[in-house]
Amino acid sequence: MPPSPSPDRRSRRSADIRERLFRAALSVFSRKGFAETTVEDITNAADVGKGTFFNYFPSKDHILLAFAEMQISRLRHAVDEARENNTPLRQFFRSLTSLMTAEPTRNPDLIRVLLLAFLSNQAVREAMLDLQDRVLAIHTEMIQLGQDRGEIRDDLPPMNIALVFRQTIFGTLLIWSLYGDASLPARIESAFEVIWSGLAPRNNSGPQIVNISETPAVPMFF
Repeated sequence: MPPSPSPDRRSRRSADIRERLFRAALSVFSRKGFAETTVEDITNAADVGKGTFFNYFPSKDHILLAFAEMQISRLRHAVDEARENNTPLRQFFRSLTSLMTAEPTRNPDLIRVLLLAFLSNQAVREAMLDLQDRVLAIHTEMIQLGQDRGEIRDDLPPMNIALVFRQTIFGTLLIWSLYGDASLPARIESAFEVIWSGLAPRNNSGPQIVNISETPAVPMFF
């Protein structure tokens, strides 16, 4: 009998199949829409058997959650690297906007699909809210670090600044998705410069606190 595949080989093959399913699903979502896509559509696009899908994802909803988890993993890695290298916060946030919008840049239709799925699918929405709390916590952590270093204004709560930063970049991304052209890097850079001009340290003697912590959650995938 032929020898069984080594654990490393099995692991690589499993990771490859999962990645194929993931990429195929995002591609089909962008063409057909999330609601209209079936598991069979995804497995046909990935060229695997229909039953294989459920070895990797409990449902097609979990593809969207996997996308969000991937973005969170990238964010956490970037934060850890910035701390380790003592990266200036202006440099960190500029590079972050490019890093976290790299995946949507591959297909502008994906942004619209993600938003519609979030708004229309209760299961996705409930799971995504927990993920968004984690993303906000990481962004708030970095804003707080910038305030502690004196690189970011400290007269506003760090969570409020983090919310505005995320909402501005996401809004830029969403508007760009309506066009789907090559203008995203310039749009992101312009939005970043506007945001950063408002983040510079202030010399004001009194705090200027505007509480927006009750802002309704919207799906941020970066």
